[in-house]
Amino acid sequence: MDLHLKNRIAIVTGASRGLGGATAELLSAEGVKVVINSRDNEKLQTKAQEIQAKTGNPVVGVTGDVTNPAFPAQLIAAAVHEFGGLDILITNAGGPPPGRFEGFNDSDWQQAIEANLLSHVRLIRAALPYLEKSTAAAVLTVTSSSVKQPIPNLILSNSVRAATVGLTKSLALELGEKGIRFNSILPGWTNTERIEHLLTARAAQNGTSVEAEMQKQAAESPLGRMAEPAEFAAAAVFLVSPAASYINGVMLNVDGGSTKSLL
Repeated sequence: MDLHLKNRIAIVTGASRGLGGATAELLSAEGVKVVINSRDNEKLQTKAQEIQAKTGNPVVGVTGDVTNPAFPAQLIAAAVHEFGGLDILITNAGGPPPGRFEGFNDSDWQQAIEANLLSHVRLIRAALPYLEKSTAAAVLTVTSSSVKQPIPNLILSNSVRAATVGLTKSLALELGEKGIRFNSILPGWTNTERIEHLLTARAAQNGTSVEAEMQKQAAESPLGRMAEPAEFAAAAVFLVSPAASYINGVMLNVDGGSTKSLL
């Protein structure tokens, strides 16, 4: 199936590894000119070089912290300067730390809001003037299956990511008339460093091993395993492609069927 992505221009944040990295690689393989971002310059530039070597298409790494209020606009400007425009924006940021409600103070909540709500807001706001000029504009926010079924010991993520889903749906309604599509993917348990960190914390809390917690988590999926980043990426790349031109305002679970809600 031709996704009609060749020569499109995309930004993917949180892309030196994990979900963002896998998505950037698949976009590049489809012929997209990709700008990737993370805070770790060494890992970011290594990832950009690896993807470009595999696909033969240009990949540029722009280092910076999306929780810095000034940086999202700088990132958008760098992408437009490099490639001349913007068609696709994928906003992705690492999740907040695990813990229960009583364990977090105002500073913890503010940090979670900066990373998992306001980073999306600022990136989208800065990108809009360029997306409005695109003939195939698409924005994808990366959230979590926890917005439909809260995950124990993840009070910050459960709360703040739900706000990002509200933002995404609202923008799909407000800006559809401008030809810009907004969707979100709600990933479930996927083999990434983030999940390894969460399961390490769970193992310490339960007095078990990380391997035991991984097996327990995998068993909760109807498919009997956790997802791989490439499986998330396949869904993400389709959603931002012109092949999905009438899909707008969708909050898509990519969780192997683990979420038990009907909607």
